[in-house]
Amino acid sequence: MQIALLGYGTVGSAVARVLLENQKIIRARCGEEIKPIIALTKSPKKQALIPITQDLGAVLEREDIDVYVELMGGVEEPFRIVRELLKRGKNVVTANKAMLAYHRYELEALAENLAFGYEASVAGGIPIIKALKEGLAANNILSIKGILNGTSNYILSAMQGGMSFEAALKKAQNLGYAEANPCFDVGGMDAAHKLLILSSLAYGIRALPEEILCEGIEGIGAEDMYFAREFDLCIKLLGVAKAKGYEVELRVHPAMISKDTMIAKVDGVMNAVSIVGDMLGESLYYGAGAGGEATASAVVANLMEIARKELQSPMLGFKNPSSYTLLEREKIYTKYYLRLKVEDRIGVLSKITNLMSENNISIDSFLQKPKADGDYCTLFFTTHKSYEKSIQTLLQILKKQEFIKDEPFRMRIED
Repeated sequence: MQIALLGYGTVGSAVARVLLENQKIIRARCGEEIKPIIALTKSPKKQALIPITQDLGAVLEREDIDVYVELMGGVEEPFRIVRELLKRGKNVVTANKAMLAYHRYELEALAENLAFGYEASVAGGIPIIKALKEGLAANNILSIKGILNGTSNYILSAMQGGMSFEAALKKAQNLGYAEANPCFDVGGMDAAHKLLILSSLAYGIRALPEEILCEGIEGIGAEDMYFAREFDLCIKLLGVAKAKGYEVELRVHPAMISKDTMIAKVDGVMNAVSIVGDMLGESLYYGAGAGGEATASAVVANLMEIARKELQSPMLGFKNPSSYTLLEREKIYTKYYLRLKVEDRIGVLSKITNLMSENNISIDSFLQKPKADGDYCTLFFTTHKSYEKSIQTLLQILKKQEFIKDEPFRMRIED
C-alpha cells in the first residue's frame, strides 16, 4: 500500500519514520507493506526520509497513491483538498481536528464506502476514537469529560505548584509546548474542536464550534489556586459532554474538580478522557495527547486498519440519524465557584447573599481571604447546582454594584 503525506512537519516526518523504522512489525500485523512514497512540503527541507515536493498538483494527480494522509492544518484549504480526493475515490487519513469540527458531516457523506481515518485528531496517540466507535458502541454514553489540551494542562499544573499564569505560559513556550500565539490552546478552542468530534461519535451531534460554550484559562489566578488548595480541589480545562434525555450539553471551560477523581491526577502535557456508559460504567483513557511520535502512532494505526480492510463507513459511527439535540447554554445545570473583590464594610456580604437568593442560587460554601490591599477583601463562594442563566444574570447585577471593585470571576465545579 502506497501513501502520500500532505504535510511534512513534526507529525509528517514522524509518520514517515515510524513506517520505515517499524516496517517489519507493521507488515507482520497487517499483512502488507505500507510505503510512504512522496510528501508535500510548504518549504524545501535539507533532510527528508522520503522524496518531497512543493507541487500539490503533482501529488494529487498521481495514480499510484492508495491513501493520502492530510497533515496540513487549517480548515478550508485542507477541506477543499480532502473533498476532491474523496470525490476521486481515494482513501484518506487525517489528524486535522479543526477541519473535522467544521466539516465532519460533509466529509462523512463524501466518504461513503471509502476508508476515512481520523484517530489522531483527538488526544494524540490515545485510541479514543476507536473506543467510542467500536468498543463502547453498545453503550448509551452518559457523559464524557476530557483533558484534551496538553498546553493548558501543563500551565494549570504549574500554577497549582505556585507559578503565575504568565510565568507558566512562558515556560510552556520555552519547552515547545505552547505556540508563540497560544490563544487557540489557552482559549479553549482546540479542546472544543476535539470535543465536537467525540460528541459526534457518542451522540451524532451536528454542532459547530461557535454553537457550544467555550471558555479559556486566561482569567485564572493565584487566588483561585489558593481556594482550590483549601478545599482539596484542583483546576483543569475540561471538555464536557453530558446527556440529559435526548439533549446533550457540550462545554469547554476550566473547572474545579476533586483531587480524588482519576482525571484530577493527570498533570503536565498528558491528556485523559473519562467516559461513562450505561453498561460499562466509567472508563479512563490516558496518554500523550500531542507530539510527533504520539500523533504518528495514531496515524499509522489507521493506515494499518485500511491495509487490513477494517476501516469501514459510517465514518462517525451512526448508520441512521441520531435523536440527540444540543442543549441550550442557559439550561446548563451545574455547581459554580465565584470570586468577588469587594469593599470591606458591614452589609456587603448580606447584599451579595440576598442577590444570590433572589436569583435562585443557593450557597454551598463561603471563604473570605484576609485583606492584602487596603480596604478591599476577596470573597469566595461555591453554590449548589444552578442554571447557567441564573448565574449569568447574577454576574450582570453584581457588576453594577458600587461595592464590587473588580470583574466578578466565575468557574464551574464538576463532580
